[in-house]
Amino acid sequence: MPTKNTQSRTELEDEFGIAPAPRGASPEGERSEAPAARPTDAPPVPGLPGGGLLERPELSDELIDELLAGARTAEEIAGPDGLLRQLTRRLLERALQAEITEHLGYPAGQAPPGGAGNSRNGQPPKTVITDQGPVRVRSPRDRNGTFEPKIVAKRQTRWVGFDEKVIALYARGLTVREIQGHLAEIYGTEVSPDVISKITDAVLEDVKAWQSRPLEALYAVVYLDALVVKIRDGQAVRNHACYLAIGVNLDGERDVLGIWFQRSEGAKFWLQVLTDLRQRGVADVLVACVDGLTGFPEAIEAVFPQTWVQTCLVHQVRSSLRFVPYRDKRAVAADLKRIYTATDQDAAADELQRFADKWDARYPTISRSWLEHWEQIVPFLAFPPDVRRAVYTTNTIEALNRQVRKIIKTRGQFPTEDAARKLIWLAITRAQAKWRRAYNWNAALAAFKIHFGDRIPDNAI
Repeated sequence: MPTKNTQSRTELEDEFGIAPAPRGASPEGERSEAPAARPTDAPPVPGLPGGGLLERPELSDELIDELLAGARTAEEIAGPDGLLRQLTRRLLERALQAEITEHLGYPAGQAPPGGAGNSRNGQPPKTVITDQGPVRVRSPRDRNGTFEPKIVAKRQTRWVGFDEKVIALYARGLTVREIQGHLAEIYGTEVSPDVISKITDAVLEDVKAWQSRPLEALYAVVYLDALVVKIRDGQAVRNHACYLAIGVNLDGERDVLGIWFQRSEGAKFWLQVLTDLRQRGVADVLVACVDGLTGFPEAIEAVFPQTWVQTCLVHQVRSSLRFVPYRDKRAVAADLKRIYTATDQDAAADELQRFADKWDARYPTISRSWLEHWEQIVPFLAFPPDVRRAVYTTNTIEALNRQVRKIIKTRGQFPTEDAARKLIWLAITRAQAKWRRAYNWNAALAAFKIHFGDRIPDNAI
């Protein structure tokens, strides 16, 4: 009687004409052939019996010609009843047969060893959704109910890669109904909205683990901002603030530290966000770049008392120009630029005084606003000009917000907070894949070491 592994390979050889992979000598010395070197890019076929003994084969031209016999059009090859779908079905069925043969210990058509014991118990059909569309396969079972197939598990109706494709479509902003229509159009299969929702809901476990992961002890710069998301609340749709934080570590690598939701943006909830970062391992932040939200500096100081708070210059200038008529905007903006491009804090204070002398008669609130936030406006002026770009604006997180808004704008509203959370997390994951190291980071880190001293370990430079 052939062994289990020999039988599995023999079935594949008979079906597809695949030559068996060479095997090395067994511990008992039953074979003397030298073992074949494993190709580095050809791992064992996952889930098939034989483990490392079965290499992923190279299909011969003769086999390809035989498979293509009579198939001359794209429809006959990849259509609803084409070669690819038939081949997928036959491969799955033969792999399942190989699995149950290994489980039982004897091939089909033979009696169980000793005439008694576990045996095959039919092959009920099931539909599996694959890249080639729905495929009807026969999944064998045993009388004792101990057979657990790996290639197509019990109650599994979607094969490898299908869930990832659904999640990729969801991450691009398609709604559940739009994904359902897309799958019907491309794969010719009807997938219910409930199934699609369950597939995308699986992301929430990843989001939960990501949100609670440990963080680094020290971040050179942390950008904090929020965007507005519409979420259904009972019979009404309300605006919710989605709080985001991006940290830049000592290697210049950027990372989104978390997502938090609250009815509105306020310094009180930012205090909770910062406390959460502290509990997840953040011991120190050198510079926190924020917008001009009232109470924000005090919230940061309560959790990270040594942190420099830098008000975003873009937000400050935008706020200053909000009530300036068009005829004066260009001139006012040019005079404001002289303040935040000054050589140091003293020069910036002189430029602010010149601005007040010139414009206070018409726009007194501008200089007053700059004076109120002065301690949070000028920290970046302590750095060299080529380093200031790393800390003077929240453009890093604003760019992320734009990418998130591009994904969620087609939704209009979300039915639940979890629905918003999983889509925003997917949008962030896609955005982070394209991120690069922070601009001019070596010079920035050297400047940070000068100004923050022992707070930066010597081995970080």
